[in-house]
Amino acid sequence: MFKVQQEESESSMESPNLEFEYGDTDTLTAELSELYSYTEEPEFALNRDYFEEDFKSHARGRRWIELTLEEQRTYVMRLLDALEVTDRDKRLKVARAILYLAQGVFEECDTEVDVLHWSRHNVFLLYDMGIFTALLELLSMEIDNNQACSSAVRKPAISLADSTELRVLLTIMYLLVETIRVQTEDDRPEWRAAREAFKNELGSPLYNGEPFALLLFTMVTKFCSMNAPHFPMKKVLLLLWKTILFTLGGFEELQEMKVRGRERLNLPPLPEDSIKVVRAMRAASPPASAMELIEQQQQQKRGRRSRRPLVKQDSLDTYNERDPFKNDDARDEEEDPEDTDSGIEGEVDPLDRDVIIQPPPPPPPLRPPTERVNFPKGLPWSPKVREKDIEHFLETSRNKFIGFTLGNDTDTLVGLPRPIHESVKTLKQHKYVSIAEVQIKKEDDLQQCPMTLGEEEVDETPTEMLYLGMLPNLSQYVIALLKLLLAAAPTSKAKTDSINILADVLPEEMPITVLQSMKLGIDVNRHKEIIVKAISALLLLLLKHFKLNHIYQFEIVSQHLVFANCIPLILKFFNQNIMSYISAKNSIFVLDFPHCVVHEMPELTADSLEAGDSNQFCWRNLFSCINLLRILNKLTKWKHSRTMMLVVFKSAPILKRALKVKQAMMQLYVLKLLKIQTKYLGRQWRKSNMKTMSAIYQKVRHRLNDDWAYGNDIDARPWDFQAEECALRESIEKFNSRRYDKNKNGDFAPVDNCLQSVLGQRVELPEDFHYSYEMWLEREVFSQPIQWEGLLQNP
Repeated sequence: MFKVQQEESESSMESPNLEFEYGDTDTLTAELSELYSYTEEPEFALNRDYFEEDFKSHARGRRWIELTLEEQRTYVMRLLDALEVTDRDKRLKVARAILYLAQGVFEECDTEVDVLHWSRHNVFLLYDMGIFTALLELLSMEIDNNQACSSAVRKPAISLADSTELRVLLTIMYLLVETIRVQTEDDRPEWRAAREAFKNELGSPLYNGEPFALLLFTMVTKFCSMNAPHFPMKKVLLLLWKTILFTLGGFEELQEMKVRGRERLNLPPLPEDSIKVVRAMRAASPPASAMELIEQQQQQKRGRRSRRPLVKQDSLDTYNERDPFKNDDARDEEEDPEDTDSGIEGEVDPLDRDVIIQPPPPPPPLRPPTERVNFPKGLPWSPKVREKDIEHFLETSRNKFIGFTLGNDTDTLVGLPRPIHESVKTLKQHKYVSIAEVQIKKEDDLQQCPMTLGEEEVDETPTEMLYLGMLPNLSQYVIALLKLLLAAAPTSKAKTDSINILADVLPEEMPITVLQSMKLGIDVNRHKEIIVKAISALLLLLLKHFKLNHIYQFEIVSQHLVFANCIPLILKFFNQNIMSYISAKNSIFVLDFPHCVVHEMPELTADSLEAGDSNQFCWRNLFSCINLLRILNKLTKWKHSRTMMLVVFKSAPILKRALKVKQAMMQLYVLKLLKIQTKYLGRQWRKSNMKTMSAIYQKVRHRLNDDWAYGNDIDARPWDFQAEECALRESIEKFNSRRYDKNKNGDFAPVDNCLQSVLGQRVELPEDFHYSYEMWLEREVFSQPIQWEGLLQNP
């Protein structure tokens, strides 16, 4: 244990730069391999056997890859007909044969490239023959199969066997969505046309009047309500994420849509492409840990005045400069209060605590001076200013110099000194109007003048249709996703009442040998990591697309997330040794698809299981961490009460530990979260964390009027969480009722005042009304006393 902690501490101190490229997804091979659990590995051979058993009679000794396209189409049509049989076992065999085709007829291939080539060819062929619609009907039948649900609810332990049919169907669907979604340079024109058709089909309300993603959301809520504990959740979440990614678009498409949206609203273009800026950023060295600081103090007590052992060229201070705020004296060294005080905010990092007595490692060799040329000149982001900031600045200046204000007027500068004129000019040069601000202004106008402005024209985009479908049960979907995220988080303790997310990874017979237990342990950890990856990517995509489509659609989703405790959940996720999570080796390379179906399976040993891959980090875990940080940023940006939640939950030490990961994008989002709460953390924290402050200055975009580093205006803003959220909720409900409520114009409907036309209207009466007409007349009219004189009196 001591040795492990020492290694962890040393690795966190060295923290090499991670060559990680953030994107919508990992490589196609990695995404396909993550679909399968290692316990499902024997099923590859099962799929092949069922296919070959049926194919023999049709092919007369030939192989699938030797058939002409027409012959292949004929055989697929035959499989499609066989899918419609009533016998459940026969249907499953046919579905497995189709799955083998989608997996790339691996028995007839020699290399992994061949498997992927034939998989791609077969998937487009299967889609062209209409296989997706047939699978969808079968999936709907399985979801509504009450017998399977009730037997699963009664079972004490659920295993892979309980979800066989669902897993086969979802796997074929995932292979279709993922393979068709990914574009390659050598795609045929008909494949490109098929991709567009499939994309439109998935995003349109063609399946029972709602998009396909809604069916998968229903599966998630059904699973989380314990009504269907046998649903293979990992596969459902992966398919849901890829469906949303395919139909709505990834991060680069979002950027293009944003540019087009600004052009449509006649707004100036974006100051820079944020994706490119983040990719060009370099990581910085993490702040010194408690162990380094204590070691340093000991050295100084012994009379050696030396520089900190881990000051690196690209440290968190300004590039290649020592911090101007510090001198060499011990009392001014950057002592971290979180690492020296008590409680969660303090105490020596538990990961470093036992190794304080260890000598420091030798300082790493300095990089060659040639690298200095590549350091960025100036700041990476151009500063932004909101209209609100200019108004606030002018209001303060007018009060000070003139003694009265002019409301929202930002043009009149009479009576103000010259420097204020210059300041206003500079602020206006950097003024940034977001799409959200325009949407809020338009919504306010529509609320105030519903008759004058008339009905708003709403584009039927895939995002709009998805929101419309999700709206009635939105809170259930959000809560279900967060429940799954909590169950899969590595920091969660197993509780009896928590949902069982391992239904599609546990084998029927539990392991008996140590080796089998090790393999299952890796499989379970990997399974949880993939669920976290899918949910984090899905939530981020939904937030970004809804924000672009309409700000209030984004606000309702983010408010549901906040009310469902998403902020403390994400902080709890990061309250672990984040370096060991990112470098976790929960994968067995020889069992990954397509490697395991092409190569001979070597004998697994404890050493080969522990070896893992040679990468210095786990792509999916780093991807998940960045996504969760981005979600946290989206929830707290410009929301004072939610920022205060970060302060109350003591997020600063947790976030500071995450800076140990030397990856520029992850550091950027951590620094953004630290920046918004810096003014509330107190002068002592800022003084003790000058490296972090300097990194925020260097990497995060500046808002010219933002007093983030000094906190002079904090008393001016009371913290009333409820009032802020209620005001926001009121705006959201007004928006939803105006845009989506069927009876929205009840107050403004014209009233018919003509007696003759009112009496002349035909009223639909029930068939038996004339039998009881006289009784109705007696009860409702004659027996009711009418106060005629009341009509003559003033009300």
